[in-house]
Amino acid sequence: MARKKKHRKLDRSLPEMRPNAAGIDVGATEIFVAVPADRDVDSVRSFPTFTENLHQLADWLRHCRVDTVAMESTGVYWIPLFQILEARGIEVNLVNAQHVHHVPGRKSDVLDCQWLQYLHSVGLLRASFRPEQAVCEIRSLMRHRESLVEMSCVHIQHMHKSLDQMNLQIHHVISDITGVTGLTIVEAIIGGTTNPRQLAKLRDYRIKASLETVTKSLVGDYRPEHIFTLKQSLTAYRYYLQLIADCDREIQLRIQSFNNKDPEPTAPAGTNDTESPKPSFNLHNHLERIFGVDLTLIPGFECLRIQTILSEIGADLSKFLTMDAFCSWLNVCPKDGFSAGRRIRSRRPNTKNRVTQVFRFAAMGLHNNESFLGDLYRSLRARHGAPKAIKIMAHKLARIFYHLVTTRQAFNESIFAKLELQNQKKRLHKLQTLAKRMGYSLVEAYA
Repeated sequence: MARKKKHRKLDRSLPEMRPNAAGIDVGATEIFVAVPADRDVDSVRSFPTFTENLHQLADWLRHCRVDTVAMESTGVYWIPLFQILEARGIEVNLVNAQHVHHVPGRKSDVLDCQWLQYLHSVGLLRASFRPEQAVCEIRSLMRHRESLVEMSCVHIQHMHKSLDQMNLQIHHVISDITGVTGLTIVEAIIGGTTNPRQLAKLRDYRIKASLETVTKSLVGDYRPEHIFTLKQSLTAYRYYLQLIADCDREIQLRIQSFNNKDPEPTAPAGTNDTESPKPSFNLHNHLERIFGVDLTLIPGFECLRIQTILSEIGADLSKFLTMDAFCSWLNVCPKDGFSAGRRIRSRRPNTKNRVTQVFRFAAMGLHNNESFLGDLYRSLRARHGAPKAIKIMAHKLARIFYHLVTTRQAFNESIFAKLELQNQKKRLHKLQTLAKRMGYSLVEAYA
């Protein structure tokens, strides 16, 4: 039931740009909603978070002639209400909490929703980016898969702990305890084999450590309680591997049907579907079909990184009106400004944007790349250090990505040929100047 309580009205001094705006403060168990003061006797109401009450909230907003609302993206509590309001045809604007609470003295649920309603009505709030529903489905699965991978790594650490407690150093001798050799030896230990020489014979021929070293690493105190914890850790790790595989299959189904308007091919009459093998999943072909261009040609990019970008923003970049807006959303462009003729530097904002991390990892991957972008990254790294070079190259890669996706043009590395020629001339001039200072002269050598 809605509460009947009087609340003080906010003084309005700015012209209203959205007279039918409402503000919503979302919580785990209660939601506070503020509408314009002239729409109802109680301009602020609270609703529980049950689905039935969320529909009552949407009905009340319709009754108050509200067509746009602003709410903070608090955890995941906003998602059910967002979907209900969006289905009712109400424009929902998710806003960043850091952009709202710059004015002190407004910290209560009632004042929060009133403050959101006021800022949204005068046009001082900007909606956060939210992709289409098909992208949100893949995004939820990809983030869930990331959590599964993290939890599987925890059980790998538990396996390391059990081996350390038995003073077995095999996980320090081989590179990965979850590889062929590591899992074979762990299974043998769980099965009751404790002879170091027999265990060492299970090593794969590709292991660089010698047989003697592996044997020394398997000499320890095989206590039953530690073998039991090792067994449970291995069982849990394999269980999470199965969950990850199931999640991968679900993601593949979403990617196969993404923007696929063609009907699924049907088998001819009289054929058995179980006998015909299904084609293998080719992530590269599907990503090229979705984006309309092969993005793996960009130095530093690979299929898994492009898949992460697809799961976060999709293939439609029309919501980013310009290339600069896209780079600003990624937080890879400079944030410097000017005041009184002087350049001011602001604190570098921290970001957890997964797309930003993809571009930063792609920039780091240019370290050994033999291209103009690789040479530029190494030059910037030598002059300015790694952090600044990574950000600059992430900015450049983001601009290249935006241009290719919006224009559907293939990546052409010959465009950088002129820049590469200029770079070589600069390096030659630098060498000639250095040689002249030292009393030498450079002579061109012919093969």
